[in-house]
Amino acid sequence: MVEFATYPSLAGRPVLVTGGASGIGAEIVRAFAAQGAKVGFIDRDARTGQALAADLGDGVTFAEADLTDIAALRSAVATLEAANGPTRVLVNNAAHDDRHDWRAVTPDYWDERMRTNLRHAFFAIQAVAPGMAEAGGGSIVNMGSNSWHESVGNFPAYATAKAGMEGLTRTMARDLGPDHIRVNTVVPGWIMTERQKTLWLTPEGEARHKESQCLPEMIDPVWVARMVLFLASEDSRMCTAGSFNVTAGSM
Repeated sequence: MVEFATYPSLAGRPVLVTGGASGIGAEIVRAFAAQGAKVGFIDRDARTGQALAADLGDGVTFAEADLTDIAALRSAVATLEAANGPTRVLVNNAAHDDRHDWRAVTPDYWDERMRTNLRHAFFAIQAVAPGMAEAGGGSIVNMGSNSWHESVGNFPAYATAKAGMEGLTRTMARDLGPDHIRVNTVVPGWIMTERQKTLWLTPEGEARHKESQCLPEMIDPVWVARMVLFLASEDSRMCTAGSFNVTAGSM
């Protein structure tokens, strides 16, 4: 049984997580709740989001929104900040890694993938950064992906959006640094969420992927959440504009 670190700076801190109802996002919500943070999370899946909030109890608030609708995103942020106070930690986690053949991609599909995987992250930052600055600063964690670093195929629009998340991190770290706001990217490898195991994990694929990693185990979502906690906490006070890999050394 691993004994994880406790971060006193996260106790009572208002945290906002996008795409927090399931998968990596739900693990991040649970991790912040265990630290005693005031956690708000947004997801379009109302049933799963409400169930998670009910399970975690006091201090966790759910807001339903389709993040591709920027007006709905802004409204959800306002609702959560009314409950918890100005956001001090933003985790831009929401994404959807549908596979797609580059030959079949249309302009409409491409634009939908950018709305789903990249655009909302900027507008979430825009929504919370003024209040974060006025409150004294904070931390923004953008969720990237190792897939484009590894030249993985079959989802060019997703890979492009995830590459864009690292660019967004770098430029916003410069713009927000004077307000004591740090911006970093967490770069996960192949994380064993239920979605991945149901849709794409095969014994052959698992064996191949383990060979590409330096460490022999497949990666549980908990390890991504632990990296997010570190970057959200004051322990990482001088970390910004960086990319932090949780890939088991996959290359």
